[in-house]
Amino acid sequence: MFLNFGEDIGIDLGTASILVYVKRRGIVLNESSVVAIEKNTGQLIAVGEEARQMLGRTPGNIVAIRPMKEGVIADYEVTERMLKYFIGKVMGRGFLYRPRVIVGIPSGVTDVEERAVKQAAISAGARQAFLIEEPLAAALGAGLEISEPNGSMVVDIGGGTTDIAVLSLGSIVTSKSIRIGGNKFDEALIRYMRRYHNLMIGERTAEDMKIQIGTAYPQDKEDAMADIRGRDLVSGLPRTIKVTSLEAYQAIKESIETILSATKEVLEKTPPELAADIMNKGIVLTGGGALLHGLDKFLAEHTHLPISIADNPIQCVAIGTSKALEKIDLLESTRSLKRRRV
Repeated sequence: MFLNFGEDIGIDLGTASILVYVKRRGIVLNESSVVAIEKNTGQLIAVGEEARQMLGRTPGNIVAIRPMKEGVIADYEVTERMLKYFIGKVMGRGFLYRPRVIVGIPSGVTDVEERAVKQAAISAGARQAFLIEEPLAAALGAGLEISEPNGSMVVDIGGGTTDIAVLSLGSIVTSKSIRIGGNKFDEALIRYMRRYHNLMIGERTAEDMKIQIGTAYPQDKEDAMADIRGRDLVSGLPRTIKVTSLEAYQAIKESIETILSATKEVLEKTPPELAADIMNKGIVLTGGGALLHGLDKFLAEHTHLPISIADNPIQCVAIGTSKALEKIDLLESTRSLKRRRV
């Protein structure tokens, strides 16, 4: 168990957003994982949501970047600075107490990537850094009873990765992590608009389009339409067109089918007794991607299993890290136990 003094913190270090949980205070920060930097001096201009607003709108001397890519650190130095900024924001500037930090990571990361996350947290001001696999944290945050000898299954769809896992006795029995998430949906929408409408749109427009008319089950959203603004690739001038939810579905169809395929792979590798439990209890969806319209219906139709969306799916991993703060023995067992992955 962690010591009782101080405010130990849990971090959901995601590709799209970062959530910070402080012991005894709850979730105190939910910001975009974006940093704006002045190119020549390296000075931080903005971090978080303020920096996200600058995506695609910066002058030549400022660059807005996402230091996390597909669930892992793509730019170590910028990630460290971002973590330091957020830890400082949560703990107070010039904080004297160095907190213990637990960070959620995708289940498929390498040892090198694990060390990079730990080192970044320590360099950012943590006294000690622990790691917890995101599907385990998501299951804890969703309120699943995973300490019993019963099977539970979670599909955690984040910005950069989707983690699928079957859990029992407090550990991951079998899992799979794929580099598909909300950001891939956005990229697919950008490609679709360019290919079929000769319209160039940015990341923020694609994300808004996904939220407004994105769907994995177009039958329930046939009449939904949105005005999408971008730059015409032929004339070079701004243009607005109407796009339907069916078109949005066609754009992201390949990505959601990849998530379905990975879910089936994990089910195929699940021991029969645990598979029987999952037939009764169903699969729980967590992460921001779980909010994609109709995804639960799509998965239920193709797996023939009950599918439910966790309460507050975006916060599940962060809430799960908070529960892990109270159960450090659970972390130690999951790190030492040899896990099977597909």
